[in-house]
Amino acid sequence: MSQEVLIVPKREAFGKAAVRDLKKSGLIPAVVYGLKEPPVAIAINPKAVARVLASETGMNSVMFLQREGTDIKRHVIIKDLQRDPLTSRLRHVDFMRVDMTLKVRVKVPVRLVGTSIGVKSMGGVLDFAHREIEIECLPSIIPAHIDVDISNLAVGDSIRFEQLPLGANIVFTGDAHQVVCSVHGKAAEEEVAAPVAAAAEPEVAKKGKKEDKK
Repeated sequence: MSQEVLIVPKREAFGKAAVRDLKKSGLIPAVVYGLKEPPVAIAINPKAVARVLASETGMNSVMFLQREGTDIKRHVIIKDLQRDPLTSRLRHVDFMRVDMTLKVRVKVPVRLVGTSIGVKSMGGVLDFAHREIEIECLPSIIPAHIDVDISNLAVGDSIRFEQLPLGANIVFTGDAHQVVCSVHGKAAEEEVAAPVAAAAEPEVAKKGKKEDKK
């Protein structure tokens, strides 16, 4: 669990002009909400947020937010991000307050480990359908990712959410029968294309005969 402490000032001014002023000072707007408390508008340094996102636990890092000029710290996780569509720079961050004694629901990346025997030796194609999973657990034990060994996955095999190796006291919250990944055979494109080409030949020959009459 990250022990990052982010010092944040409360945001008093709003609107486009206020956001421009924040950017000039190297900050971006953000909000803190959750635990049945009123949301609070704050400002934050995007470089500090980027540092948290680059850590192993990324979006699910548990950190402290400390109000500037006070000793009050609150545990939070990053709930949502807004980026500039052209530059990908951070524009806004949503933080959610967390109580370390209460479970939270978060989405965790699924990471495939190994090379499927169906792909390596049987000419199959791997379909990675769901790259994250929603879980419920205490903030202190949120995993950075869920590793799935696909080495023994042959053509026709699949792995469902209910088969994922979750740790103790971590519960999967979605449809247990959803397929995370599967291996299927390659489509025989040549066989499909051949009848189409054959069907077009008589029409070409017909046109040729009309041109001969002219």
